[in-house]
Amino acid sequence: MKTPQPVGSTERVLLVGVGLKRGLRVPGLAASDYERERIEELHELARSAGAQVAGSVVQMREDLDPASLVGRGKLDEIRAEALAHRAGVVIFDRNLSPGQQRNIEKSLDCRVLDRTQLILDIFARHARTREGMLQVELAQLNYLLPRLAGRGVELSRLGGGIGTRGPGEQKLETDRRRIRSRISKIRDEIELVRRRRRVQRSARRDIPLPSAALVGYTNAGKSTLFNALTRAGVLTSPRMFATLDPTVRAVELPSGRRVLLSDTVGFIRDLPPGLIAAFRATLEEAQEAALILHVTDISSPNHPEQDAEVVKILDELGLAGRPRIHVLNKCDRLSEDQLASLTSAQGACVSALRGDGLRGLLQRIEAALPFEGLVRMQIELPLEDGRTLACLHARGRVFASEVRDSHLWVDAEVPVSLAGQLKPAGAGPQRRGS
Repeated sequence: MKTPQPVGSTERVLLVGVGLKRGLRVPGLAASDYERERIEELHELARSAGAQVAGSVVQMREDLDPASLVGRGKLDEIRAEALAHRAGVVIFDRNLSPGQQRNIEKSLDCRVLDRTQLILDIFARHARTREGMLQVELAQLNYLLPRLAGRGVELSRLGGGIGTRGPGEQKLETDRRRIRSRISKIRDEIELVRRRRRVQRSARRDIPLPSAALVGYTNAGKSTLFNALTRAGVLTSPRMFATLDPTVRAVELPSGRRVLLSDTVGFIRDLPPGLIAAFRATLEEAQEAALILHVTDISSPNHPEQDAEVVKILDELGLAGRPRIHVLNKCDRLSEDQLASLTSAQGACVSALRGDGLRGLLQRIEAALPFEGLVRMQIELPLEDGRTLACLHARGRVFASEVRDSHLWVDAEVPVSLAGQLKPAGAGPQRRGS
């Protein structure tokens, strides 16, 4: 078998899908068609990891083989296919137990990756901030730890390529004690990151703005929508999991009110609980949001199942009861008949790429956020108090300002909750609104 190519070159991979004939989750879809759709998603994941997909094999079974997932006969077929396609890596669209992975590698005599390893590799490619890299390393080490026993030969094979980025390239013969020590250290560092995020959120509460978070299946167009609403210039890519590190920006609503919007990591089906836990610091932005914007690629034929996966993960994060707006993105890819069949009750139909429907979406966001009564008042501020002045502009409406007796006099309309924290100048406040 050909040895793996070094990192940086395109590796040829063979994809293996294993489906069950029973327990299908998509009504009206044949089991084999369902598994082929999963293979198509695995194809996109492999491309996002920099692989060249040489071929694929799909097997439908009554039950999964506990030793090798697919059975000895199918392993022989997979080995022949890998040789015929000159594939040095075989990727399974299921998560393998440590024993299954060892047995399959022994039979195929090549590197074998499962779905979690592939996703972790993509995360390692896309992590840019210190926080993102720590979270990826933690998830990779937690994955590696139970797979150390009996893998002397197999570990020596992991000298480079897909599935070996990050800690996989560092002393693969490390024993469990050293890995556990490293895991403990990373968790401490991530906790420091979480503390810093809490401080940042506390600072934002000093100028309290309502917050909303974009969530959705990977590659649904969240970052493109985020850029369209905020002009932030966040990286957008057709590759899966292009966004790992959360970004927060302010968005102005039609009435002039502002809301903080955060872009988060995309979800995908069959995400292991440990992977979600590793990215807890990133997902805290969504957990803190007053409003969830669930972004769907409405042009994808698989969007109902993708939506179900997103809802399931939101429930696991404790966000089941959070106010939510369904954003149907990529409407520009629909036919006229498909567009006509969509109703406002299904969600806000937009094209983040072309900018269609964005004003309507902003109106929906404003309607979903709680309205606070306004107070028209004259405020006296020290000249050096730029923070409060910024707060007035962010949360209210400033009509006039001028310097009087070494103080700044401001005529503004502000929310009731903010009015109680301000020093009025002259006459008392006049309540407006409810």
